[in-house]
Amino acid sequence: MKIPNRLLPLVEDGLIDEVLTQLMSGKEASVYIVRSGDNIQCAKVYKEIEQRSFKQAVAYREGRKVKNSRRARAMEKGSKFGRDEQEKVWQNAEIDALYKLSEAGVRVPTPYGCFDGVLLMELVTDNDGSVAPRLNDVTLTKDQAIRDHDLMIQYVTRMLCAGIVHGDLSEFNVLVDHLGPVIIDLPQAVDASANNNAKWMLERDVNNMTTYYGQFAPELLGSEYAKEMWALYEIGELTPNTQLTGVFIDNGRDADVDGLMAEINAVMEEARLRKERQLEDQDID
Repeated sequence: MKIPNRLLPLVEDGLIDEVLTQLMSGKEASVYIVRSGDNIQCAKVYKEIEQRSFKQAVAYREGRKVKNSRRARAMEKGSKFGRDEQEKVWQNAEIDALYKLSEAGVRVPTPYGCFDGVLLMELVTDNDGSVAPRLNDVTLTKDQAIRDHDLMIQYVTRMLCAGIVHGDLSEFNVLVDHLGPVIIDLPQAVDASANNNAKWMLERDVNNMTTYYGQFAPELLGSEYAKEMWALYEIGELTPNTQLTGVFIDNGRDADVDGLMAEINAVMEEARLRKERQLEDQDID
């Protein structure tokens, strides 16, 4: 096929020998299957911000650190240089997350490097060597759903222990090969300790997974893995090997709510009685 303009520099530099086909075009990037020597890889070409439907929402950018103070100031001001730097941070976030998560024991595509806005990484395949399907295209047995959901909970736990929340995890961002799920698409990954939105993003990620697998194994529905792991994370007791139960007890918060309602009811009752006494006094007069 004709070589896309964004991939030409990588071909000229010898990083890619041949562009075989376009695999997909998504909200933030186009993905191509390429050959480098004898290896078949993925080339993820990030779209320019004006072309993306995913606009680097502030909720995702919060907490991302830039060591160079000049760059940080430019990003805050929104100058052209600052926008360019913000774009680099956005693109580098994915490869940084891939390296970190791979080391943490999370199944993600192996990254090979990011060059001029193009991420080269492993092509995840099935037993036949074809591109592995997305989770939403896979029909699971009940046992497979329970097994793979357990794996996903382990992976999300390890991610959180590594300080990362995916932020956009769903059945569309998971591939499935013969070993099970592989997590993909991480440019929006957030810093769990520095981003104030990390908690609800984690809950959304986990709930998306539970809802999907729950189609095949309804007993998974209603579990509270996200709340359980976040509670342990907040007190520093979550480890990559923590055995979660899916059960979460809100340590007295419900009791506090009940107590507050009791106080409100008592005040309202006192006001009612006072009003009644005032009316009685008026009748006597």
